[in-house]
Amino acid sequence: MTTEQTAVTPKYYYPNKIGRIVLLAMEEIMGRNGVNAVLNLAKLRHLINNYPPNNFDRQFGFEEVGSIQQSLDDMYGPRGGRGLALRAGRACFKYGLKEFGPVLGIADLAFRLLPLNMKLKVGAEVFADTFNKYTDQRVRLGEEEDRLIWHNERCPICWGRKSDSPCCHLAVGILQESLYWVSGGKNFSVQEIACIARGDETCTIVIDKKPLD
Repeated sequence: MTTEQTAVTPKYYYPNKIGRIVLLAMEEIMGRNGVNAVLNLAKLRHLINNYPPNNFDRQFGFEEVGSIQQSLDDMYGPRGGRGLALRAGRACFKYGLKEFGPVLGIADLAFRLLPLNMKLKVGAEVFADTFNKYTDQRVRLGEEEDRLIWHNERCPICWGRKSDSPCCHLAVGILQESLYWVSGGKNFSVQEIACIARGDETCTIVIDKKPLD
C-alpha cells in the first residue's frame, strides 16, 4: 500500500456520473442480481438498487471502486473476474460516450478525418484530460515510436488492493473499446505492465499504435 492510500490521506472521488456508468456497465454484463451480489460482498449494500445520481458531484469514493473490482475477483476467481471486468470496461466506454461525447469533441468531422496515428494520439489526450478534469484520478500520457503509454498515477480501480499481477482490467477494457471506436472498428494490443496494487509507482498501460487486424 502506498503512502497515498493510507487512512490519514484525503479521500479521492469519481463523480457520481462515472460511478453510475460503472454499475450500469456491470449490470449489462452480469445482470442486476449479479451486481447486487458483488455490492453485497463489497459491503456496499447502500448502492443495491440505488445507483448514484447522474451528476458531476464527486461523491463516489475510490475505495468503493477498488472494493467493487476486488469483489469481482473474490466472487469469480482471478480469471473470471478479469474477463468480467474487461467486458464491463468496454461497456463503460459506450455508456461514457453517451454522457461525455458532446463535451469531448471527438465525434466531429475534423477528428474523423485525421490519420489513424493522429486520431489515437488526440483521442488518448482527450480521454486523459477528461479524467484529469472531471475526476480525482490522475493520468499522464507518454509516447514512444510504436506505442502510447497511459500512466495512472492515482488509480481508483486498484485502490486499497494488493495483487501479485496487474489488476486494473476495467481500465484496460475501457481503453480497448475507446481505441476500437476511435479507429472505426480496429482492435489494438492493450496491456497493463505495472500496477500500484503490485507495489509499482504507477498503473501503466501500454497501447500499440499498430492495430492487430
